[in-house]
Amino acid sequence: MIQTDRLVLPPAADADRDAIAAMNGDARVSDWLGGPIDRAASDAFVDRVMAHQAEHGFGFWAVERRADRRVIGMAGVWWVPPEMAMPDQIEIGWRLHPDAWGRGFATEAAQAALHYGFTVLERPEIIAFTARANLASQAVMCRIGMTPAPDRDFDHPRLAADHPLKAHVVFVARP
Repeated sequence: MIQTDRLVLPPAADADRDAIAAMNGDARVSDWLGGPIDRAASDAFVDRVMAHQAEHGFGFWAVERRADRRVIGMAGVWWVPPEMAMPDQIEIGWRLHPDAWGRGFATEAAQAALHYGFTVLERPEIIAFTARANLASQAVMCRIGMTPAPDRDFDHPRLAADHPLKAHVVFVARP
């Protein structure tokens, strides 16, 4: 479990499914993830997150506010899925419920995850990627010290050729 000044990042648990489904089902969140995410798809995501944690000992964690222990999102580091054709890469990521946006929680959680990736996992680099149009996530990447790696930008393989989020940018951090 990781703790910051305002957040606790424990491994995702079955008790978090309702909060994660509410976040994933919100169009303001799912629009950046390629489209609507229903409860079954959200639960499948949580299953993948929990399986990754069980297999590797790390992954995307729940993001809880310390003040009220409410799950407001997810953040963490995990192996980039094989279909992304980025072997041996650890990705940092985050998603928060919109009512937690604009308060610095994404930056705080991402900074903690990045620190974990460098100090515990001892990774030589950690990447992040997002849709070219997702300027808010790119701003978080910059705030935590990541830099653009335009030579590694790509078209997301899970999105249709004409999907508006197909083009993705890659950012890199090194210790």
